[in-house]
Amino acid sequence: MDSLEQPERPTSAPSPPPPQLFSRAAVAASCVGFVLIGALQALYGPSIPALRDTYGLSPSAAGLGLSAHFIGGVMGVLVFDRLFGRIGNRRLLGWSYLLMAGGAAGFALAPAWPLALGLALLAGLGFGGIDYGLNQLFAVGFGHRSAAMLNILNAHFGIGAVLGPALIGLVGAANYPAVFLGFAVLTLPLLLCLAGVRDEAPPRGGDPETGAGTSAGAGTSAGGHTSGARRRVRARSLTTILGAFVVLYVLHVAIESGVGGWEPTHLETIGYGASTAASATSAFWLMMTVGRFLAAPLALRWSAPAIIAVSCAGMTGCLLLAAIPAAAPYAYAGAGLFIAPIFPTGLPWLLRAAPRAHRAGALVMAASMVGGVAAPPALGKAIELAGVRAVPLILCAVSAVCLITTGWLIRAASPSVLPTPPASDQAAPGTRSDETAPATPSDETAPATPSDETAPATRDQQGRPRR
Repeated sequence: MDSLEQPERPTSAPSPPPPQLFSRAAVAASCVGFVLIGALQALYGPSIPALRDTYGLSPSAAGLGLSAHFIGGVMGVLVFDRLFGRIGNRRLLGWSYLLMAGGAAGFALAPAWPLALGLALLAGLGFGGIDYGLNQLFAVGFGHRSAAMLNILNAHFGIGAVLGPALIGLVGAANYPAVFLGFAVLTLPLLLCLAGVRDEAPPRGGDPETGAGTSAGAGTSAGGHTSGARRRVRARSLTTILGAFVVLYVLHVAIESGVGGWEPTHLETIGYGASTAASATSAFWLMMTVGRFLAAPLALRWSAPAIIAVSCAGMTGCLLLAAIPAAAPYAYAGAGLFIAPIFPTGLPWLLRAAPRAHRAGALVMAASMVGGVAAPPALGKAIELAGVRAVPLILCAVSAVCLITTGWLIRAASPSVLPTPPASDQAAPGTRSDETAPATPSDETAPATPSDETAPATRDQQGRPRR
């Protein structure tokens, strides 16, 4: 009788809601923090003339300030990643803000250049902690809105990168100490907003849609034994996917720095005036900021792989178009628009594609920073061999590699081509294929049918499957 039948029991628990990591005030403060780190990175270059006068430096020695900042940034990413989950998010972010503020203030007041370099590295350490920490938390803290929120967050970095040099130009390079000190003072109030950040770390890896990590029991057979061959296949697949993401991030940052560094020279070589070339380069950086704001609503409707594929295709086309002198300034601006969503939109995709790689985010972010430092000399050597007029074609070739890598990642990270368990890993008769629900005595004695492995089922009192 129906009245004697046991009630149906769900075979798996519903997905938990995404963790609420930020209050609205904390989100706003995080955006302000990204304005500040964007400004800090952009302050060193315009300050070089004054640094040379103050410390009696050569141009290459004065440029070491930005190099020290980048080295500190890579260290900050790695240190924050190592401490992630061991101490609270508020403490990590708080120390990062303090290191950045203290390093910037010390750089402004340092009496000797070696000390100034050490303090620039210290500021970079805090910079890297904030950059990685907020990107990582935003990538898992907003569910399906994570890609959109990351684009908004990183758009504010672009705002700072535009405002920093403009401020130096307004007050004069000789007054760079006052600008660095003002930057340090503006950083301190952000500490008060850290109360709106949840202190507990979210799961490492997993799907940003839910914030959940991957089950530790995945790939385990009914007897508790995991296939060694399957583990090796997964390890090779994971390593290859991570390598592809590193290539994508390093190369797109190389294009970003290559356009920013070589666009003025290329435009002047093909007949544009210095002021026009400078304005066009500013338009490139401005379009990067606009592009991230525009990508935020698109990320709510389109998948991250689709957005990145379109971005790489558009970037490649614009750089190819930049080889035509009449179209070059506009094509470079278009390249900035298309390159904008790649960095922030790729982070949630990375966490979905490599959920077991706990340090995937730190790896690609550190690699992108290293790429930003190493790419300009490498591009300079290629341009030295091919000539300045070949700048857009060289960058177009690099962009084409980004497009090919994205296409490969779309296929490699697709669930339909992920490694499937061999026959030895399938549930043996007498066990349930769903490992999340405890087995009942009737489950242990009745053999499983193929249909039971693909759809949830319950059993009646005689042990027969019932839908």
